[in-house]
Amino acid sequence: MLWLVVLSFIFAQCGLIIGLVLPGGTLLFPVGIMLAQQGADLQVWLMAVAATIAAIAGNLTGYVIGHKAGTVVAARKGGTLLSREKVDRARTFLNRHGVLAVVAARWIPWAGTLTPLIAGAAGMDRRRYAWGSTLGAILWVPVVLFAGFYAAGLLTLVPQWLETTVVWVLIGLVVASTVYGVWRYVGEIRKPIDPTPGPEQVSQQHS
Repeated sequence: MLWLVVLSFIFAQCGLIIGLVLPGGTLLFPVGIMLAQQGADLQVWLMAVAATIAAIAGNLTGYVIGHKAGTVVAARKGGTLLSREKVDRARTFLNRHGVLAVVAARWIPWAGTLTPLIAGAAGMDRRRYAWGSTLGAILWVPVVLFAGFYAAGLLTLVPQWLETTVVWVLIGLVVASTVYGVWRYVGEIRKPIDPTPGPEQVSQQHS
């Protein structure tokens, strides 16, 4: 169940609109702590590899969706999570920094979800995007996961009851943020699509 949740959340955060509200990266830290407490040294390495692959696959999926559908699905009238403003900010970030933006976006939750869609809609070179996506995943997933894994050693310095409390608080925060995020997402997705054309739609109209 843990593997299913982690890999699904990572994939969704990196490639699907609903990933805007899922704590994929945040989830990796407490998972690292849990694996350390179980002494699962091999499991954490396997999780790092599998989650990295899920992140790369999610980004490539988002790229294909963006290439096929553009970014209009990410912009809703009166939206806060799904808004034209966020789409434009992510596009500016991508245009300004190119491949480096794809790598850096891994560390910015909303940008990490929107960048694949915008890269695909803007027609960014597929190979350059895949290279940046792969590098970003390698620099992101293992770092966060192993940060939690080795941070667990610090918890051994505190009383057992406090260690258990910290772990359950982290898990509770992940669950609460997921429930709240999905609730907000449902509200956002019900809003009408913002028909304001982005640069990719304008260029298509003139081509």
